[in-house]
Amino acid sequence: MAAVSLRLGDLVWGKLGRYPPWPGKIVNPPKDLKKPRGKKCFFVKFFGTEDHAWIKVEQLKPYHAHKEEMIKINKGKRFQQAVDAVEEFLRRAKGKDQTSSHTSADDKNRRNSSEERSRPNSGDEKRKLSLSEGKVKKNMGEGKKRVTSGSTERGSKCLKRAQEQSPRKRGRPPKDEKDLTIPESSTVKGMMAGPMAAFKWQPTASEPVKDADPHFHHFLLSQTEKPAVCYQAITKKLKICEEETGSTSIQAADSTAVNGSITPTDKKIGFLGLGLMGSGIVSNLLKMGHTVTVWNRTAEKEGARLGRTPAEVVSTCDITFACVSDPKAAKDLVLGPSGVLQGIRPGKCYVDMSTVDADTVTELAQVIVSRGGRFLEAPVSGNQQLSNDGMLVILAAGDRGLYEDCSSCFQAMGKTSFFLGEVGNAAKMMLIVNMVQGSFMATIAEGLTLAQVTGQSQQTLLDILNQGQLASIFLDQKCQNILQGNFKPDFYLKYIQKDLRLAIALGDAVNHPTPMAAAANEVYKRAKALDQSDNDMSAVYRAYIH
Repeated sequence: MAAVSLRLGDLVWGKLGRYPPWPGKIVNPPKDLKKPRGKKCFFVKFFGTEDHAWIKVEQLKPYHAHKEEMIKINKGKRFQQAVDAVEEFLRRAKGKDQTSSHTSADDKNRRNSSEERSRPNSGDEKRKLSLSEGKVKKNMGEGKKRVTSGSTERGSKCLKRAQEQSPRKRGRPPKDEKDLTIPESSTVKGMMAGPMAAFKWQPTASEPVKDADPHFHHFLLSQTEKPAVCYQAITKKLKICEEETGSTSIQAADSTAVNGSITPTDKKIGFLGLGLMGSGIVSNLLKMGHTVTVWNRTAEKEGARLGRTPAEVVSTCDITFACVSDPKAAKDLVLGPSGVLQGIRPGKCYVDMSTVDADTVTELAQVIVSRGGRFLEAPVSGNQQLSNDGMLVILAAGDRGLYEDCSSCFQAMGKTSFFLGEVGNAAKMMLIVNMVQGSFMATIAEGLTLAQVTGQSQQTLLDILNQGQLASIFLDQKCQNILQGNFKPDFYLKYIQKDLRLAIALGDAVNHPTPMAAAANEVYKRAKALDQSDNDMSAVYRAYIH
């Protein structure tokens, strides 16, 4: 497709990830929203939604030129509502143009009549004027009526705009305010977003565009269904409280529960991300009496249904925790439309428990704080079982006051927590911890396979290790997984490989060698090539036997 020149105010189709193209308008971004570095992009306000996003220029197409094409591709109800919103916007714009044109003609007639009436006249001109005077007066009367009607119409529109906008001094409205005025569909209230995939305009047969995709759509699509709770496993012993905001709040049936000295905070808690770690964390928060509003970015889990949007959770809660898979997911969750950033207001708190690199967490901290929010990174060391048991180790850094405010939450989800200072320190420490763990797991697998090929008993090797200095629950559990051929995920192999990769990059950034981690990383990459990504990290064993 040939390059198309786009500019402020243009209607466009915006495409992100594997989700359908969506109609929008190029507008001026808010002053506090910085333009992403890299390729050229425009800030787009989407129709039929409550949100906007930076879109790369190659992911944009002119609205009118591709309207028929897009309508053929997408048949969803929400998509049609968005298109209807565009057409309504165009009708209003056309109506304003016609009103303006009609008013200009009336003004011209009035000026011509006034000039004719005030022009000096000779005797002949006086006679001509006396002959046509009645006609002129008639025209002037009609013109006056029309002008008055036009003025009334304009006045009512101005009054309506004044009521919709915040008060300001008289005069021409700022350019950015005019550009940002886009009608919103009243039937589409929220947005979902999720990780972006490779950019493609045409959906393939294997990737059909869905009408009601339940994902947190990255920059696109809205959810209008009634919000609901997360896991059946969690909600069996819970009661559900739907507040006026429409968010789904869940709390323990016995909200006065305490565990020893743990007294639940009276602050409203939000939690984004209910994966292997998140679901256990939420269960323990609830058991300890916290009231929790939840949201998850994917519904492909048994018993799971989505709440509304991350932005809504953040806006209705005092402290919102998040636990997602990787740096990209963490950024999408915060920066995407209806993402965390849009719910941040002065005093709102955001705690990111994802294992990511220091650069990512620093960037997220900056944007949260720039909106007046408070930020804490708090990645956790552990696995699904430790998460379920409330025995995680929490590594925190950032806002010390927020760390203290999270005290009852950290006590509910973990056995201990560490405050490590400024933002980025926890991310670095977490990567180092997981680098050691991942390398150790690869060494265990290597030792068991070497025992096998040399005719030694793998079980005897495990017994010996369990009686020595290396004895640990981790060692025993992972060896048992291998001996039993049970690789049900307790810590995804793909995530430990991700952490090894980030740890190696951390070493490279400070010119520090990490040869052991690099070697282990290659073994995990081979295991991923053998389709072991979604198995437990102990499935790295299979990289040695194939």
